[in-house]
This record gives sequence, C-alpha cells and structure tokens, in this order.
Amino acid sequence: MNKKNSEKLTFECETGNYHTFCPISCVAWLYQKIEDSFFLVIGTKTCGYFLQNALGVMIFAEPRYAMAELEESDISAQLNDYKELKRLCLQIKKDRNPSVIVWIGTCTTEIIKMDLEGMAPRLESEINIPIVVARANGLDYAFTQGEDTVLSAMAHRCPGKMIKKNDFEQNKKSENLFVQTFFEFTKKSLKFTPENSFKKDKNPDFLYKNHSNLVLFGSLPTTIATQLTLELKKQGIKVNGWLPSQRYDELPFLGENVYVCGVNPFLSRTATTLMRRRKCKLIGAPFPIGPDGTRAWIEKICSVFNILPKGLEDRENTIWKSLEDYLFLVRGKSVFFMGDNLLEISLARFLIRCGMIVYEIGIPYMDKRFQAAELSLLEKTCVFMNVPIPRIVEKPDNYNQIQRIRELKPDLAITGMAHANPLEARGINTKWSVEFTFAQIHGFTNARDILELVTRPLRRNKNLQELGWTDLVKEKI
Repeated sequence: MNKKNSEKLTFECETGNYHTFCPISCVAWLYQKIEDSFFLVIGTKTCGYFLQNALGVMIFAEPRYAMAELEESDISAQLNDYKELKRLCLQIKKDRNPSVIVWIGTCTTEIIKMDLEGMAPRLESEINIPIVVARANGLDYAFTQGEDTVLSAMAHRCPGKMIKKNDFEQNKKSENLFVQTFFEFTKKSLKFTPENSFKKDKNPDFLYKNHSNLVLFGSLPTTIATQLTLELKKQGIKVNGWLPSQRYDELPFLGENVYVCGVNPFLSRTATTLMRRRKCKLIGAPFPIGPDGTRAWIEKICSVFNILPKGLEDRENTIWKSLEDYLFLVRGKSVFFMGDNLLEISLARFLIRCGMIVYEIGIPYMDKRFQAAELSLLEKTCVFMNVPIPRIVEKPDNYNQIQRIRELKPDLAITGMAHANPLEARGINTKWSVEFTFAQIHGFTNARDILELVTRPLRRNKNLQELGWTDLVKEKI
C-alpha cells in the first residue's frame, strides 16, 4: 500500500464550464445561517424566477430575503435608484426589523454600473441598519463563490478591537482568584460533598491551552460548526468565533494577532481579505471533509499553536471501521468529476481514500495557493492507496468531457444538473454535485452522509439490474 508513486499532479485548462448555478443562490443557506439578517437581491425578473425555483420557498412562509426587480425604467436611468432602494429598505425595517441588510448585486447591476457601494453608507445612516454590499453575480466561475463574496464583504464589518495578551492573562488570573475564593467560601458554607464541589473543569477556560485567537470562516449548519468546535476543544484549542456568526452582532474580532482557518475550498477571496485588509494570519490546512481531511485539518491547527494532537489516529480509524458497509460498495469503482461547486478536490481525495479510482477532476476555478494543503494531501493519498494521480482540469470544456466519459465509462459521474439526464440516458450513473453543497459533509461523523450520496445511484442501479430493468433500458437506447 505504501509503494511510492512517481507521478505528480498535472493541471490542464480548457475553455470553461458555462453550465452552473448562479452565485445568488448563496442566499439559500446564508439567510438561514445569519438568523437576524435580511437579503435583498437586486436584479431582473430572471433572477427572481431563479430564486423562486431554486429555493422553493412559498411567499406565505415569509423568508428573510426578497427581490428588488429592475425594470426598463431602472436600467435606462429614468428612475432614482437611491429613492427606490430606500423605500424597500424602510419597508424591510418596518416588517422584519433585521440587524443587517445584505444587498446582493447581480449581472445587471454590474452591467449598468449601479453604485451600490456608494449608496449603502448614506442609506445606512438614514435608516440606522447596517447594509453590507456583496456582488454575488453570475460573472463568477461557480455558484458557491457567492458565499465567498458575502463573507469577504462581511469581514470588513467585523470589530477590530483586540484583547492584548497581558490583559488576557491578567483577566484570567483575576477570574481564577475569584473562582478559588468562591470555592473556599462555598466549602465553608455548605456541606462539602463530591456532588456540590466546584471542580476546575466547571470553568471552561481551564480546558484550553494558551494560544492566539482563532477564527474559523465558512458557512456551516450550527450543529456541524459545534462539532468542529468541540473537536478542537478536545485538543485544548478555543475557537473565538465564526465568520459568519449566527447573529450579526456576534461577528468575531479580527486583527494582526488573530489566526483564521477556512472550512470550505471556495473561500479564497475571503481568505485574501482577511490577510490583506484585516491583517490576520491564515492557517493553510486541508479542509475537514472526510475523516482523513478532518484529522489533517485539526493536526495543522495544532501544529501552528505548538500543541501535540491526541487521539486523532484512533478517532479516524474508528470512523473508517464504521463506514465499512459503504466502503464495500465503492472499492474498485471509478468516478469522474465534471466540475461544478469547487468541492471537487476534497471529495476526490476522500473517495480515493475510500478505495475508488478517480479518472478526472474537473473544477471551474482553482486557487492553488488556498488549496495547496488540500492538493498535497490528495497527492499523498494517491501514493498511500497506490493509485494513479487523477488529472485536474480547470474550466473544463463540457463537450470534451462528454467524449472522455464515453471512452472511460466510469461507474459514476458527479456532475451539474444540466448534464445528469443526458448521461443517465447513455447508461452512466450520475450524482448531482449541488447535493454535496447542501448536505452535511464536514467533520468526522458526517463522512457517512458523503458515502450515502455517492452510493445511492450505485445501489439503485444494482437494484434495477436485479429486477431486469437495465436490459430493457439498453434495448430502448
């Protein structure tokens, strides 16, 4: 298994993937993550139709997002954009009273050069609600970059006040002195028994080791964010905040002495903003997708803070054993990534570790600096599993990919929705890549969900074969 592989990662670039979701779809998960927010998408009726179909939320459900539809009079500059946006924002304030309003720009606002950044500060001072401007338009490479744009804009709104190390130690000493005094008083006042004794573990700061502030960035469901926070807590590492936070007024402190680490591979713009604008220090780690990626992610953070990780190897091995019923189904199977959501490198690395053969990794956009650690782990995983390193195709040409798929005949193609049905009609099992975006795939315990998605078409095909349906389909083709 440990036989060395002389191959290296190879990168190719083609003409581009134009069949993908629009980045304004990030509203779907961000408005749920930031609970006191309101998202106002400024675009045409086409944008409204897309959101209505993609999000599938009825108007009587009162979701915390809306469309500001641009009509011909708006585009031809016959109306005053500022007055119209002010009217809408005042209505939002009256009806919902959010802590922050996020303006989502679209292709149209880019084309007509609408000065959203210029109008927002003036309107913000008038209505007394923060307004964050994010240009999450279709000019990006992938729809997941919409979140990247929003978080990059929100990073500018994070408070910059930092707690000095000396002040932190002084506060900690005072807190420890208070706890000790209170402990002695309680011991004298009450009957001292193990049940009512005040142990050091009762104070959460005793569980953490002394290290610089750590902020994690990337939108995850609250349960998954809590799991990752607890995994780091087991190593004595305290997470000082998340970007985005559940509430706008809980945004983390950012500054020169703050370390930041991402949880998703499509957040390169946010990482750049945190480093250049907020002077934070980026921890370049693989992403916590799959047990191998989660372990490498925690180990990298521990190494930056000079903390020796404990129990991670046993934790990872336990998870792999629990996945054996799924691993049995995927070992030796082949998979082809057409490229859609920028999660391809991490998912391919995990599936290779599961025993699958990856023919090609198509990806709409590759930031080699931000994904350097993930690419390195991919290479090590291929060497460990003694399999060929897959080719990585940036901005893949879909026509050429279809030809390669017909030649290679993979057991599974992970693709965008536009190509799923045509491939299925030609006898290729497919899985929508967008499902991995909305599924809970981060951390140790959620590796099972990834394999559930991957094996579903394989299990379906096996069931159809047992029923004799596949032969009937081939006859029709």
